[in-house]
Amino acid sequence: MVEIVILRLSDRSTQPITNNCMLNRSLPLKLWLLVIVLAKALPMNSPAYGQIIQPIPQQPESFQERMRQQQEERNQQTQEQFKDTWLRLNLPEPQLQQQQKIQQQEFTRQRQELIRQQQLRLQQQETRLQQQEFTRQQQMRIQDQQLRQDQQIRQQQELRLQEQRQQQQLRQQKDNL
Repeated sequence: MVEIVILRLSDRSTQPITNNCMLNRSLPLKLWLLVIVLAKALPMNSPAYGQIIQPIPQQPESFQERMRQQQEERNQQTQEQFKDTWLRLNLPEPQLQQQQKIQQQEFTRQRQELIRQQQLRLQQQETRLQQQEFTRQQQMRIQDQQLRQDQQIRQQQELRLQEQRQQQQLRQQKDNL
């Protein structure tokens, strides 16, 4: 485990170490101590520990080999993405199914509530129309009653006028005799 980290460190920084060896001879010792402290400090299940113990991948020898390997990795990733997408679309998880069911129930509840509100509005509108019709009919009855009363009053007035005329005529006739 520790040797891999040292190899990585020495592979990346070979040039600076050899240049600085004259200036600071204790650098390799410090690196060893750092590696030991890190190896002790990192728990076995940490992601950093997993990265430390991973073997160094072998570098492809040619550019074409590297390109082919990268293409294979991309193809594999694409296939995995397609597979994951297909599974998500065609085999929904129980939690997703539950959420879809809840959403469908909520949609149905909202739709029923909307229908109920529309029916309530229609009933209220029908009630208003009935009230308006009732009010209109009452006003018509009242107008009819007033017209009849007016007619009766006119008839009575005409009758009185006729009586008055008759009486006046009778008086005049009496007076003339």
